[in-house]
Amino acid sequence: MQGFSYENHSSVSEFILLGFSSNFQLNIILFNVFFFLYLSTLVGNGLIVTLIHLDSRLHTPMYFFLSVLSMLDMSYVTTTVPQMLVHLLCQKKTISYSGCVAQMYIFLVLGITEGWLFSVMAYDRYVAICHPLRYKVIMRPWLCGAMVVFCGLWGVSCSLIYTVFTMRLPYCGPNEINHFFCEVPAVLKLACADTSLNDRIDFILGFILLLVPLSFILASYVCIFATILRIRSAQGRLKAFSTCASHITVVTMFCGPAMFMYMNPGANASPERDKKLALFYNVISAFLNPIIYSLRNKDVKRAFLKVTGWGGATE
Repeated sequence: MQGFSYENHSSVSEFILLGFSSNFQLNIILFNVFFFLYLSTLVGNGLIVTLIHLDSRLHTPMYFFLSVLSMLDMSYVTTTVPQMLVHLLCQKKTISYSGCVAQMYIFLVLGITEGWLFSVMAYDRYVAICHPLRYKVIMRPWLCGAMVVFCGLWGVSCSLIYTVFTMRLPYCGPNEINHFFCEVPAVLKLACADTSLNDRIDFILGFILLLVPLSFILASYVCIFATILRIRSAQGRLKAFSTCASHITVVTMFCGPAMFMYMNPGANASPERDKKLALFYNVISAFLNPIIYSLRNKDVKRAFLKVTGWGGATE
């Protein structure tokens, strides 16, 4: 069967990314919006990484994972947004075949790593709230580092499967991708072969990479909420819950749209809907993450005041 051959039958040397609109005036507006979101994402996440590095009181497992999340978010948006900004202003909206493969792979590596990192962050909150006296013993630096490496290895290996099974198919034209970057579901629609195997692989990998970590997160929070409800003080319950609220919000924003995108059969996919979903878990969530974590976090605010000198002599 032609679609299952590893031989390169592709006659397409480049792809055209259609983006959002062919209307130049609308593209100018979109450029300004996305340029603001991109710069804000870099500044916000970069500030969090800097504050965690400079303030010794933030040298804890929770903030270590938060700094890794911020670095992933900065890399994640940089994989797609700069090219999207260029295409919004230029007539030529092409990307080479190899560039498309590289963008797809890097995007998947960062996204899958981030998805598993959320489950690690949930485990950290579980240990902190359910086993506070053993927290420092359990969450040792080497274990935190090992868990981040584990997340990264999952990202590297599973992304390779996604990319290989997508780009091994023949692409013989047309070469117009109805998306703003090379994402697997959008690229698969151009394949000159049966993609039913890819749909099954996408569903299986989506189950492993989204539902499994979500199950870990759910299990952690069931235990966390059970512990919180046993706290007698209302103020104590509120404080314990507030440490988890930011994480729950971020996980919902990232995993919900991603699950809908990658576990939905290709035949049912709508290009316009897929672009909106991708914007949400690629651009919007990365933009909102530093806002969500910093607005509700007194430690981050205190570190900011200390580093800038605006906090005076206040500790």
